[in-house]
Amino acid sequence: MTDPTYATHVPSPLGPLLLTAGPDGALTSLSVPGQKNGREMRAGWRADPGPFREATEQLAAYFAGELKEFRLPLRAEGTAFRERVWAALDDVPYGATTSYGEIAARIGAPRAAVRAVGGAIGANPLLVLRPCHRVIGADGSLTGYAGGLERKVRLLTLEGCLPGTP
Repeated sequence: MTDPTYATHVPSPLGPLLLTAGPDGALTSLSVPGQKNGREMRAGWRADPGPFREATEQLAAYFAGELKEFRLPLRAEGTAFRERVWAALDDVPYGATTSYGEIAARIGAPRAAVRAVGGAIGANPLLVLRPCHRVIGADGSLTGYAGGLERKVRLLTLEGCLPGTP
């Protein structure tokens, strides 16, 4: 028998967020409605808001502009390459942006690996919590976001990363 997956929906300005976690309470995904490759509630998951109280509080504080860094246990599983890219995302601070090339350089990947870095970022299962929205094109353009560009704009605006924002 496999360990149960716990899940809950949390309201947010981005729409209802679906959070999942393992029995240890570590978050395994955060998906938004309509997300490319996002998760949806599955039969057999335990719908229980209990394991998500801290995440719910921190997300509310983040969306209220009161929290700049999440302190939650995260456990996303991917290839070694993806996990290195995701760890590099964790180092991009609130209110800052970086490029795909800069992420490649941070993990010691060659410049030619920018597409692979983009693929790993696009596969990030922990939107918002692991800030893939802070990655933009080298020319400053807002490039793809699994949750949709309008949500990326909303998150970057919240963090004051776009011109003319707080």
